[in-house]
Amino acid sequence: MRKCAYSAEREKIVAEAICPVATELRMLDAADLVSLLRFECYGNLADLVSSAAELYFLPGTVNFGAGGDYRLDWGLEPEVTLDMELRPPGVTVYAKLLLQKDRAGVEVTHVAFNEPHADPEDNTALLRESLRAARYMRGDAGSSETTH
Repeated sequence: MRKCAYSAEREKIVAEAICPVATELRMLDAADLVSLLRFECYGNLADLVSSAAELYFLPGTVNFGAGGDYRLDWGLEPEVTLDMELRPPGVTVYAKLLLQKDRAGVEVTHVAFNEPHADPEDNTALLRESLRAARYMRGDAGSSETTH
């Protein structure tokens, strides 16, 4: 994606939204992810991403994209990059999710709005709201009332 004034803010929005998914994926053994990428077991990777995402997002919101990459050298911690596709209502985001031992990162490669606004700030707000709407809301356990 060609970087522009609002790219950094959109990357931050996407990174914050999928942070819990990245945390779930980082619990997997890096060697397993590397082998799935190396042997092009994309269906298995899609299942793993879907399983991690289903805890936080509505079905079909966060998906494995078309591939990925890895860095695996002697004496260095492995790095795995997964192509991701996020499809909250009204927006499609293509991104690369970098998974490392102690952290994760996101690079947004393209954002497509189904019905884009003329103002880029309105589009950024739409992205934020769309991702928020696609998340499962965590209810406060103490606020539920029961009647006997």
